[in-house]
Amino acid sequence: MGAPYDFDTAVDRRGTWCVQWDGVADRFGVDGLLPFTISDMDFATAPEVLAALRARLDHGVFGYSTWQQDDFRSAIAHWYATRYGTEIDTGQLVYGPSVLSQLSQLLQMWTGEGDGVVVHTPVYDGFRKAITGLGRELRGVPVGDEEALERELARPDAKVLVLCSPHNPTGRVWTADELARTAALAERYGVAVISDEIHADFVHDDGAGRVHVPWTRVAGEGRWALVTSGSKAFNFPALTGSYGFLGDPGDRAEFLRRMETAEGLASPAVLSLTAHIAAYREGAAWLDAVRSYVAGNLGHVAERLGAAFPELGWVPPQAGYLAWIDLRPLGVEEPALQRVLVEREKVAIMGGSVYGAPGFVRLNVGCPREKAVRGVEALVRAVGAVRTV
Repeated sequence: MGAPYDFDTAVDRRGTWCVQWDGVADRFGVDGLLPFTISDMDFATAPEVLAALRARLDHGVFGYSTWQQDDFRSAIAHWYATRYGTEIDTGQLVYGPSVLSQLSQLLQMWTGEGDGVVVHTPVYDGFRKAITGLGRELRGVPVGDEEALERELARPDAKVLVLCSPHNPTGRVWTADELARTAALAERYGVAVISDEIHADFVHDDGAGRVHVPWTRVAGEGRWALVTSGSKAFNFPALTGSYGFLGDPGDRAEFLRRMETAEGLASPAVLSLTAHIAAYREGAAWLDAVRSYVAGNLGHVAERLGAAFPELGWVPPQAGYLAWIDLRPLGVEEPALQRVLVEREKVAIMGGSVYGAPGFVRLNVGCPREKAVRGVEALVRAVGAVRTV
């Protein structure tokens, strides 16, 4: 597996202002729950990243910085070449404080109020908030339904497709053929594509030969952007920082102008740059190890659910550390389930209604095995208590 990383020893995150642990009452109304919620992991980031951050801290000066330098650009190029066999054009790079901030800026560039923005459902709640918060109309199509996708893209006021690749919350990895067909449809109907690929580095090796295909490999002549960050895979979202690729030179110039003037973000977070460079240059072994460990967690969830509720036929996701579980065959009502989870089991697990899919749950198992076991056991007991089928 490479270096002997320790993912079993729990890191106490309480009192560190983290949303998952310290902010649990904001969503669930109760403090002290064991959380399996927001999409970050309970693991310390890669030792190589920590070493680079410590060295930068020791320098002691934190003046204004720039992302437009070769160390950052070449680290990204190295990652795409070694991880995805993809040669990128570093001249297409842009930078933003987060993937969602980039998404928001692009939507403002490419759409007007009331325009249609197409997404796959179930939909990550951050997409919904960004799209509807800007006064755009969110139009959902079920994952895998290409007829519905074409129907929505063909509508005259459909301006943008927001693609989550791999998909959150289902963990679906799109094939090269699926992406090529999507690109052709978008180009045919004049719809811009924003591909959020923040989960790309967490595609699981399950023997099926499944790989992530960056949008840059399939993009045609249409308008497009790829937005992403190393923060998801290497678990440093609190450092802020994301990057992207924009195909059109005019769009790149406009995006950067807006970021540097209207948004006042000319200087990026230097620790984010440091973390990205170290992760992409030195962090591959750690990432492979943590992904393998998480796959073990997901395998345990599958085994436990299979024993308790074989009729679900649940299998692990193709990517990520989020177990997306369809409980509808058991006749589970979400409010009743959440009451038992919170009041009796003392755990916080995201209900599917957050993503527009009542009857599902999203269980985050990016954590030590012992915690993952506690979470799935609590879920099994709670489902057993409220199931009606």
